[in-house]
Amino acid sequence: MPAIKNALLRYRVIDKSIRNEYNPYPSKEDLRQACEEELYGSSDGSNICDSTIEKDLFAMRQEHDAPIKYSKAERGYFYTDKNFSMDDIPLTDADISAIKAATTILNQFKNTQLFGQFQYAIDKILDRVEVSANKQNYNDDFVHFESQPTIGGNEFLAPIVKAIKEKKSIQFEYRSFKSEQGSIRRLQPYLLKEYRNRWYLIGKSELKDKILTFALDRMQNLMSLELPFNPDRSFNAEVFFRHSIGITAYDGNPENITVQASQVLSKYLISQPLHHTQKIVSNKDGVHTFSFELLLSYELKMLLLGFGNDLKVISPANLVTDIKTTAKEILSLYE
Repeated sequence: MPAIKNALLRYRVIDKSIRNEYNPYPSKEDLRQACEEELYGSSDGSNICDSTIEKDLFAMRQEHDAPIKYSKAERGYFYTDKNFSMDDIPLTDADISAIKAATTILNQFKNTQLFGQFQYAIDKILDRVEVSANKQNYNDDFVHFESQPTIGGNEFLAPIVKAIKEKKSIQFEYRSFKSEQGSIRRLQPYLLKEYRNRWYLIGKSELKDKILTFALDRMQNLMSLELPFNPDRSFNAEVFFRHSIGITAYDGNPENITVQASQVLSKYLISQPLHHTQKIVSNKDGVHTFSFELLLSYELKMLLLGFGNDLKVISPANLVTDIKTTAKEILSLYE
């Protein structure tokens, strides 16, 4: 943790300790223990020393005008102004900008069951930032975030996380987009993954003995089973999705995919690569040819088609054929 950020956290702990009505006049040792327990979970003196607390007290007086005094009679520290609090120190514009961005994102999840336990904390942050922003005439109309629509299945996040942590199998009814009939699935849950505002569960099917992916919004009647399992140690999330675009992954070898991008799209892809395997093969008058090592999937095809006439797939041949067929089908819709 950066030294400055660490010091600010200690200031908050010291402030809280000095204002504690149930344990007034904390000593230097009391403050040291409080800081160490809060930041490191121990108080053995291996992380924070007395001299650090002395420097913190001095900095709080000099930099934040904290009215800290030492009482010889009580052998501890106190505020000469009982109404003083480090919480009342206004945030800078940079602080508010950063916190507003973070809390806006958090606010999208606060009503889901998984994050319900944090809703009070999130609301406090949002309210606090609003107060600070109003005090400093801060205007947050300069940034708009993509809003998250309500997607079914979010109610399963909490029980799935619990099952993953406890290594308990789960059972649910699943109805895919391709089938109108639901089927009962039993799964060893390994990983929750979000893609385009939808949550997916990756786990090992006990029936098929392979890693499968399920969309939470297509689940029903999920239950956790009192059936512990030993995770498949061969599963590694980073390796599993290493050559994937989106949520699709399977046991197969990635293919070398080459595409040709227009001048404008080339600049976009250079500034923001589509995948970590992206490489520049050639450049002719700003028109670039890029290569990727990817698994062929529906998400990949939709991504490439989404670039329209700014992108041409060069290889492999089967992907070129698939793109051509889809493009002709799209064209036929408008004839």
